[in-house]
Amino acid sequence: MSQAEPVLIRSARDVTDLVNSGAARGSHATMIVIIALGGIFIDAYDFSSLAYGMRDITVQFGLSPVGAGIVNASIMVGAVVGALGGGYLVDKIGRYRVFMADMLFFVVAALGCALAPSAEVLVLFRFLMGIGVGMDLPVAMAFLAEFSRLRGKGSKGSRTASWSAAWFVATSACYLIILGLYFLIPAQNHGVLWRFTVGFGAVPALVVLLVRHRYMNESPAWAAGQGDLEGAAAILRRSYGVNAVVAPEATVVKAPKRSVRAEFGRLFNRTYRRRTWLSLAVALAQTFGYNAVAYGLPVIIAGFLAQGPLTTISASLVLNVCFAVTGGLLGIRWVRSRGAWQLTALGFGVQLAALVALALIGRPSGQELAVAALLALGAFLFAQGWGPGANYMTFATLSYPTSLRGVGVGFNQGMLRIGSTVSLFLFPVLSASLGTGVFWVIALAPALGLLALLLVRWEPVGYDVDAEDAEGVPVEEAETRR
Repeated sequence: MSQAEPVLIRSARDVTDLVNSGAARGSHATMIVIIALGGIFIDAYDFSSLAYGMRDITVQFGLSPVGAGIVNASIMVGAVVGALGGGYLVDKIGRYRVFMADMLFFVVAALGCALAPSAEVLVLFRFLMGIGVGMDLPVAMAFLAEFSRLRGKGSKGSRTASWSAAWFVATSACYLIILGLYFLIPAQNHGVLWRFTVGFGAVPALVVLLVRHRYMNESPAWAAGQGDLEGAAAILRRSYGVNAVVAPEATVVKAPKRSVRAEFGRLFNRTYRRRTWLSLAVALAQTFGYNAVAYGLPVIIAGFLAQGPLTTISASLVLNVCFAVTGGLLGIRWVRSRGAWQLTALGFGVQLAALVALALIGRPSGQELAVAALLALGAFLFAQGWGPGANYMTFATLSYPTSLRGVGVGFNQGMLRIGSTVSLFLFPVLSASLGTGVFWVIALAPALGLLALLLVRWEPVGYDVDAEDAEGVPVEEAETRR
């Protein structure tokens, strides 16, 4: 499509059709997707950066198991606030403004955690970091969905699933940085290694802030939905190189003004409530398992498998790179042909088997059982990468049209973070009291997630959910109030 050929925009639907069809392509649009994934990278890095250091933090600040649970969970409490508030603001004031705000949160919070003089200050900045994480995922997922075509290579399904690969690449990068610092910092100072690791999280956020003016744009679908067809056309010209022009006879329809309660109430009207409940069930099931296994990976290797610091760092890195990252990359490809429902169901099945194996192995008494336990951990992370870990965000993002996407993802993330807060708080306590028996408790999560999928068979990949905005799907007030 040449720059000279005008493309007439007559309605918001023309804008979404242009993007969904793949007719609009541009380097800036690709960069926006990459930067959005960069935001997810920062989320994961900040989430993972204290995992290895929790043992040193516990010693340094003299924390009890409950105190360690509070430090673990503080980021999730902030994320609940960030997700619910940020999700609403993403739909209210736009994707771009919220994205820039949460980058500032990341910079301040990372530096604050690294310099924290006490456990109380560390909890405070972990809480602020959580607000940034909570704000970022609704806006990042909106960018991934709204700058992608509906089907084929580079589709909405593939790009929303790609968040998982970005997450695990960040987790692996975190362990790689820890490994490098382990050799650079004198052994007598390894107790403060966590401070350097956490502080480094400010660097990628600063990079995003530096490149934002050149590449970042508002979502054209969101702008058009707000009645700003001229703004949407300008974004199409800048990001896609499409000579978009608003037609004289264009129909401008502004998004109706709704209260906060009404916006969240839409998630439970007749059209969306089954999708909302399924998305929430999948999200909660995967987060209980992931937080216990992935976030607690250093604890599992060092404690249950009785390995030293260097082996703990190396094994955590290898497991993430070889299993989680590989699974995430394969999931991007597989979701196009198999869909989110099938991959998520299969993934829960593999995770259930892996957790049962870990529970049966317990504390391995020999090298063979230790290898088997590590392979079971690898299988869990591999399935997380292409299964529930990738696609719970696909369910949350692609179940709603542009006008409701931020609220939908924000609500899902807010409820998920409450579940994460509980799991992060309970994992140190349960592992201290149950030992390897904690795996039997964790195994309930994938079992319940699989049950939810069998009860509700909804496939969001390849479905044109934005058509529901164009067709004016009604909001059943009676249903909303229930």
